[in-house]
Amino acid sequence: MTTNDTAETNSITDHVNYDPNHLLDALIEKLHLKNDAALSRALEVAPPVISKIRHRRLPVGASLLIRMHEVSELSIRELRELMGDRREKFRISDKQFKPKPGAAPAPVAAPTGGAE
Repeated sequence: MTTNDTAETNSITDHVNYDPNHLLDALIEKLHLKNDAALSRALEVAPPVISKIRHRRLPVGASLLIRMHEVSELSIRELRELMGDRREKFRISDKQFKPKPGAAPAPVAAPTGGAE
């Protein structure tokens, strides 16, 4: 087995362990709610958001994770563990911060006089 095979196996097992349903069910239980509709009201999101997360058509985004933290008082780490995310760190792609090829550079603001 090569290093690439190991990396591929790890990414597959990461996806197998990812289970947003466990997170949603744990929140419903912790908040003493009856169903997904009640959870959506508690989180102040539209009911289809919860449904799409359950059916893995929508990931649990950062803003929703923060809202879950605020409502449940569970730490972000605990919430991530509930959904099977065991990564120690999140890495943001460096592509998000690079300008697109051929794009004009961002304008630089001219300094203001201030001391006249």
